[in-house]
Amino acid sequence: MSTHHLPLEGVRVLDFTQVMMGPCATQMLADFGADVIKIERPGAGDLSRNFFGEPTEEAMNNAVFASLNRNKRSVTIDTKSEEGRRMVYDLVADSDVVVDNFRAGVMKRLGFDYDTLKEINPRIICASGTGYGEVGPYAHKGGQDVLAQAMSGVMEKTQDPAIPKSIYPTTLCDYTAGMHLVQGILAALLGRERTGRGQKVGVSLYDSMIAMQMQEAAQWSQHREVLNWAAMPLTGVFDTTDGALVVVGAFKANPLRDICTALGVEDLSPHYPTLATQRANKPYLQGVFRDAFATNTTAHWIERLEEQDLLCAPVRSLGEALDDPQTAANQMLLDLEHPFLGKVTLVSSPVHLSDAPVVVRHVPPRLGEHTDEVIREFNLQATARREAV
Repeated sequence: MSTHHLPLEGVRVLDFTQVMMGPCATQMLADFGADVIKIERPGAGDLSRNFFGEPTEEAMNNAVFASLNRNKRSVTIDTKSEEGRRMVYDLVADSDVVVDNFRAGVMKRLGFDYDTLKEINPRIICASGTGYGEVGPYAHKGGQDVLAQAMSGVMEKTQDPAIPKSIYPTTLCDYTAGMHLVQGILAALLGRERTGRGQKVGVSLYDSMIAMQMQEAAQWSQHREVLNWAAMPLTGVFDTTDGALVVVGAFKANPLRDICTALGVEDLSPHYPTLATQRANKPYLQGVFRDAFATNTTAHWIERLEEQDLLCAPVRSLGEALDDPQTAANQMLLDLEHPFLGKVTLVSSPVHLSDAPVVVRHVPPRLGEHTDEVIREFNLQATARREAV
C-alpha cells in the first residue's frame, strides 16, 4: 500500500464501461486514486470476461480483463429492474462521475442519462464514449475500433499503393478515445471546482481518429494533398540478415547523403536533391536501401546509421519490448498475485507522477466481488445480486 497522496483520492466513479475504450479510461482514473465502482451485469459482467469460452471462474477472470480493470471494485446490479435502477440512483447521489461506452441512447433508455442524473446530483459528471457521437446520421450505429479505422480515413493510407489496405493490429482507436475520455473527465472535474456544477462529457472513436489526423487534415483542406508519413521516400522498413529495422530519413539537412554514407553506397543526393525528386524516384531509392540492408545484421546497420545521427530502430516483437531494460527503467510493468491467474504482469500507466506512483490497491475484481461491501458502505436499501464469479 502506497503512502503517497493520490491526486484523485475522494473522487468516486460509477463505471458502466466494458471491453477496451471505457475500461482503459476508468483504470487510469483508478490508478490515480479514484474509487471506481464497476457496475456489471449479474452472471455475465463486462464482455471482456467472456472472450475465452465458457463462463468459468478462470475464463471470466482472464488476462485481457485483468489488463484493464485493476484498482476497481465490481458490483453486480440488474440495471433494467426498478430495484437496480434505485440502487444506481442512490450511488449517483454520492458519486462524482458516471462513465459509459454504450451506443448513443442506451443510458437514456436505462434512465441514467445526464438530464436525469443531474436532478439527483447537480455536481455529477456524465462521460460517454460512443462510436460516432451522440448526434448526427451515424449516432445510433454500432461503433468499434476497426470500423473507426475504416470510417475515419486511417485505414485507407498505406506505406505503398501496392500494399493491400489492412486492419491496424492493436486497439488504436479504443485506446486513443479512452485517453480523450480521461482528459474530458479531468477537465470537467477542474471546471466543477469553479462552478460547483457537473456537465456532460462526450468522446467518440470517430472523432478521436479524425483528431489524430490533424496535420493530414490541414494539408488536405488547404492543398488537397495527401500527407502520408509512412510513404515518405527515405523512410521505410528493411529486412536484414537476422531481422528488420526501420529508418526515418528526415529532420536533417541531407538525409539521403547520410543514409548512403551509412550503407557504403554511392551518394545519390546530387541526383535526387529535393523531396520532390526523391518522391518521384522512391521505388529506385528504396530498392538501393533494401539491397544494402539485406547484406548484414540489424545490429551492424543500427550502429552505422547512428554514426550518421539517423533515426532508426530494430523492429521487435512485443515480448522483446517487454523484456527491454528501458521498459523496466520506465516502470512500465506491474507484477501482482491474482487469485485465478497466479502471478500476472500488467502494463502500468504511461503517465508518471513523481508524488503518485501507480500501485495495485485492488487486484482485478471477480464479478460482483464487492457487491455486499458497497451495499453496506452506501447503506443501500435495495438488494443486489451477490454472486461473485
